[in-house]
Amino acid sequence: MLQGDSLSLARLITLVERESPDAPEILRLAGPHAGGGHRIGFTGPPGSGKSTLVDQVTGRLRAAQATVGVIAVDPSSPFSGGALLGDRIRMERHYRDSGVYIRSMGTRGGHGGLPSAIERAVMLVEASGKEYVLVETVGVGQTELDVMDAADTVVVVLVPEAGDTVQTMKAGLMEIGDIFVVNKADRDGADKLARGIETSLHLSARESSWTAPVLTTQANEDVGTEELIDAVSRHREASEASGELADRRRRRMATQFFKTLEAKVHAALHDVIASDGEVRTVVDRVENGEVDPYTAATEMLRDRELVRNWLSALDS
Repeated sequence: MLQGDSLSLARLITLVERESPDAPEILRLAGPHAGGGHRIGFTGPPGSGKSTLVDQVTGRLRAAQATVGVIAVDPSSPFSGGALLGDRIRMERHYRDSGVYIRSMGTRGGHGGLPSAIERAVMLVEASGKEYVLVETVGVGQTELDVMDAADTVVVVLVPEAGDTVQTMKAGLMEIGDIFVVNKADRDGADKLARGIETSLHLSARESSWTAPVLTTQANEDVGTEELIDAVSRHREASEASGELADRRRRRMATQFFKTLEAKVHAALHDVIASDGEVRTVVDRVENGEVDPYTAATEMLRDRELVRNWLSALDS
């Protein structure tokens, strides 16, 4: 599907991202062709060099004749909702390479480092035949956990300056990484941070057939990139052999089902609120403090006719 046609792919992703009426049919047709690529998520604090690392990894994968899709998530413009930064510019050397597709996406209100449309975009990139899809998150720090649901291999990128914060990150990024990278390793404190991460991982070891390695890189000099790609390959082989990759992909599909269902119900509910005077009256009572939100919501869900109206709104 869309093999090598970047312009068509760009149009389809735009339609899906904007939730065009054609989006369901586009995704239905793409679904059977997706799932063949390996998704690598790059996450970590702002300024850790994720974009440069993604650029270098892309170059090495292309040197090995692998096709690559890159979806780089940037802060959204407060005016257009689009991406403020442009990875087409930051990855200029790959722009005219037909074996690479690059897409910048705005967060569009996403709070976990990724926009809600990311899964749909990745599916389309996979369906176009790309063997690897690199997903770079926006860099929002410790809350950036959505990448765990979007990627087969999660690479957490840190810098030496993050050394004092490793302990506070255990409940966030430290728990989702399959590979840890200390980038800008020529700076003071890099080795200390790497040792600290290894200690932290040892103390909070997860039940898994895979032990997350801690690598050091200098992405701007392409140092350590080959070792990173080797670690990704080893993680892929290990997770395939253990069945963990298949489990992760099944969980991803279920997660996307529930997220899509939730979004559609949420949209239908707002349509009902806007058009149903009875519902608007209840909202006014909640706003005026005449009834608490929990009681009002519980009573409305007991109104079977109202629920039927919501379900009817989903069909429109």
